[in-house]
Amino acid sequence: MFSGKFSEQGATKQHHRIHTVERTYLCNVCNKTFKSRAYVELHQRVHTGERPYCCDVCNKTFRDTGSLKAHQLAHTVERRYLCNVCNKTFKSRAYVELHQRVHTGERPYCCNVCNKTFKVAAGLRVHQLLHTGERPYCCDICNKTFRTTSNLKDHRHVHFEERPYRCDICNKTFKTTSYLKDHRRVHSGERPYRCDVCNKTFKLLEYLKTHQRLHIRTGERPYCCDVCNKTFRDTSSLKVHQRVHAGERPYRCALCNKTFKLLRYLKAHQRVHIHTGERPYCCDVCNKTFRDTGSLKVHQHVHVGQRPCHCDVCNRTFRDTSILNLHQRVHTGERPFHCDVCNKTFRDTSSLNVHQRVHTGERPYHCDVCNTTFKQSQHLKVHHRVHTG
Repeated sequence: MFSGKFSEQGATKQHHRIHTVERTYLCNVCNKTFKSRAYVELHQRVHTGERPYCCDVCNKTFRDTGSLKAHQLAHTVERRYLCNVCNKTFKSRAYVELHQRVHTGERPYCCNVCNKTFKVAAGLRVHQLLHTGERPYCCDICNKTFRTTSNLKDHRHVHFEERPYRCDICNKTFKTTSYLKDHRRVHSGERPYRCDVCNKTFKLLEYLKTHQRLHIRTGERPYCCDVCNKTFRDTSSLKVHQRVHAGERPYRCALCNKTFKLLRYLKAHQRVHIHTGERPYCCDVCNKTFRDTGSLKVHQHVHVGQRPCHCDVCNRTFRDTSILNLHQRVHTGERPFHCDVCNKTFRDTSSLNVHQRVHTGERPYHCDVCNTTFKQSQHLKVHHRVHTG
């Protein structure tokens, strides 16, 4: 009947129950069933976030004693199993074999819906939720739902602005362990993901996948927004785009409370706001300086005459994709940005921000000669000519 071997008759009987005992205990959140009430109570901690067992060495918390005991081995067990490719060490041979799939590319777990493959079974289980639409984990603050507990845990840091994970080299802090792990590669120089076409290496698998699309030039954009059906080459671009629909702007300036969709936008803004004048990125042709790398890259197209982004409706060309995307709304009529006072719509956020000053009376641009204020920077520039001639 079964191939497992058991040293004692009692253990065999206990194993038999796996095949025979009815799973009559139901989780009232996700409808998953269990063989006993104790298992249901343990499982429900996934939904409640309760983690009552704490490691007395590092204060990390766990849902059950088994997970705590397994974790405590990290503090006591010697990492004597070595990867013969990158020399990384592990506590067990099984962990080494699992890690080596990073180098070999082995992905033995296959989705029976879309044939996507995974290195571990857990990755496959999480992926399959994409097809079922199941998002069983709910934030008890804003009711946003997630496919995994780790995504929920990461999201909760948005509400509390927690960054509990610290780099022991530079003391920079992070909201998740995965962000910390990625960051540590800055110090170690580790780039474990290699392109099999040009041998270029990358710190993240996602960066490798995005790069590989340059070689195959299929124009593949496999990640689709479920609101407007716009497609993207990578998940990070999709996540940033989805903030347009959600109105999510998680990065806040501590000085003026202005919010931003991306951390780099906040950093660029802060250089203006606190008047440091810092412009650390320099053009090697004309020595013009910029606050961010994106502005520098767009500027450099001026010197080479390059306008690589092409509108397939009117054949007009542009120096970067963001300007092209904005231009294409002229053809589509898309005006996704909406004034919550008068319902007027706009093609871009900057136009919306300027318009909202009509309602707020804000005039943030100030002439340092006569103290006249203006709603737009270009109005200030025109005004300056009064003083300069």
